[in-house]
Amino acid sequence: MSGLIQQAAVIARRDFLAVVATPTFLMFLLAPLFMIGFGIVGGSGASQVAASSEQSTRIAIIATEADARALTAADARMRVLFKRAEHAPPKLTIIPPHADQAKMAKALFASTKTDYAAVLYGPLEKPTILQDNRSQDAAQYLAEISEQTLRDRRGGVASGDQLSRADYVTIAPVASSLRGKQTAGYFAVFGIFFLTLLLAGQAVGMLAEEKSNKVIEILAAAVPLEAVFLGKLVGMFGVATLFVGFWGVLGAVALSFAPAGVLTALQPAVGMPIFMLLCACYFATAYMLLGAVFLGVGSLAATMREIQMLSLPITVFQIGMFGLSSSAAANPASKIARFAEIFPFSSPFAMAARAATDSALFPHLLALAWQALWVAITIGVAARLFRIGVLKTGVGPRAFIGRRLSRAKSI
Repeated sequence: MSGLIQQAAVIARRDFLAVVATPTFLMFLLAPLFMIGFGIVGGSGASQVAASSEQSTRIAIIATEADARALTAADARMRVLFKRAEHAPPKLTIIPPHADQAKMAKALFASTKTDYAAVLYGPLEKPTILQDNRSQDAAQYLAEISEQTLRDRRGGVASGDQLSRADYVTIAPVASSLRGKQTAGYFAVFGIFFLTLLLAGQAVGMLAEEKSNKVIEILAAAVPLEAVFLGKLVGMFGVATLFVGFWGVLGAVALSFAPAGVLTALQPAVGMPIFMLLCACYFATAYMLLGAVFLGVGSLAATMREIQMLSLPITVFQIGMFGLSSSAAANPASKIARFAEIFPFSSPFAMAARAATDSALFPHLLALAWQALWVAITIGVAARLFRIGVLKTGVGPRAFIGRRLSRAKSI
């Protein structure tokens, strides 16, 4: 066993340096930065399109000058309730009436310069509102403006009068809310899922390259296949740890500049230091599970195309585990959450989410032991698949048996 561990350590060091000591590793290390940059560029373009669309969309009221001031004041008071611009109704336009208000309203909908979501005309006691199938909310908003204007008028309140003035006092939250804890749990689920899916696939790519240039045959002839498998798994886990450590330090620096209220709102139930430690442990178990599966299944393929075809079901399965764990994070005490915490391949994600909402630490000790058992089982099964795959596509059975017999004679 000690010899197997030493040989696996040699393979792990070789694979670790083969990835890290290359100029392309810097590009891989900075890949999330490029992804964030592309996301910002795409998001800014989409926001500009949305803003342009919002600016060209209007709601209109065909009303006399006597009603226009009261309607505008009611609209201003009601818009205070919409703190976010994307939730607010379109900008209101007051249009003086002409001979036929119904024709005016239909003509506004037919305009090619401005998109009207809803148009109100007629007496305020019984107005008519034109709308389409997508603008029911805007039409209801116009109806409420008409209602508030009539209420002010019957109550004798002038359009510019304000009957009450509130004093707003802001206090700092003493503890995170349930919503904040669930948000922290979802971030943990997404982070572990994204990192495992991004990093575990690197082992398959290196395996495919070594199978194509026959390096895997040299390694299989020098050391046992189990040592090759473990070495590759541990070596790529070292690369993943370096990647996570680099971005973890950058994330900690970024969080140090965040407002104190944000950090308090996202404070997990077990405390931030223990939460980060548990997330690191769950990332390790999730990576070992997925990395072992990728290596075992990838060794059965002879070409990169076959590896991609075999990896697709694993990726889809992992996305399903992410969806299951996300549901568990949104419903911490539900039956689906308990199932996600027990099922081996979703347990790392679901238990990371539980650490954000539940302060008990004993369940995490049980979960880590349970996951360690399944990591051992998965590695054992995947190592057998790795042996079959390498013997099938690389070293022949006769050479493998001859090597074993020569070792037995030497002993």
